[in-house]
Amino acid sequence: MSSAAHGTEHGHHHAHHFESGVAEFEACKQGMWIFLVTEILFFSGMFLAYAILRVFYPEMMLEAHHTLNWKLGGLNTLILITSSLTMALAVSASQRGEKEKTVKMLWATLVLAGGFLVVKFFEYSHKIHEGMLPGSLYHYDEIKAAKAPLFFSVYFVMTGIHGLHVIIGMGIIYWLIRRAKRGDFGPEYFTPVEITGLYWHFVDLVWIYLFPLLYLVS
Repeated sequence: MSSAAHGTEHGHHHAHHFESGVAEFEACKQGMWIFLVTEILFFSGMFLAYAILRVFYPEMMLEAHHTLNWKLGGLNTLILITSSLTMALAVSASQRGEKEKTVKMLWATLVLAGGFLVVKFFEYSHKIHEGMLPGSLYHYDEIKAAKAPLFFSVYFVMTGIHGLHVIIGMGIIYWLIRRAKRGDFGPEYFTPVEITGLYWHFVDLVWIYLFPLLYLVS
């Protein structure tokens, strides 16, 4: 394995409680994997709620999903997949010490993430305007099946929490950009970039599940 956690353009000293930079890198990576497992458990609860609704209200779920714009959902899928690619390129560039490319790829990832949120903003705006909202806020008349507010409750909770993860990721990526500009990352230290990359790929993966379940259900 590459020694990835000690030394940069300005020098990097591993924390005193680690034996070496390599040990620090391995601990950080293991910690991120453990965190992602807890995230999987967290989202699993929402996926379970979705599955229960599919079992008990299949007609309602089928009718309600037609109110979602699959083209916008598909666009957001393409945006996030592309952002995963740019994030992977940023990690690779940081490992090779390519400072300018690292910054460019991180900026590309950040812009794509912003594009995802812009598309989601227009989707949400339409739903709110039409009254396709959760619970007692629901006042849309076009869906004839009962319990339609349940679908929009699941929709807003799942996509909203996912969107929050995107926003958090954008904040972290911006922090990485500032550090990358200083030359903090290189062949001997790229831990923050790689760890953030793991998180961002997870965010992308969650959307890849949400898109067909919500937009392409049949």
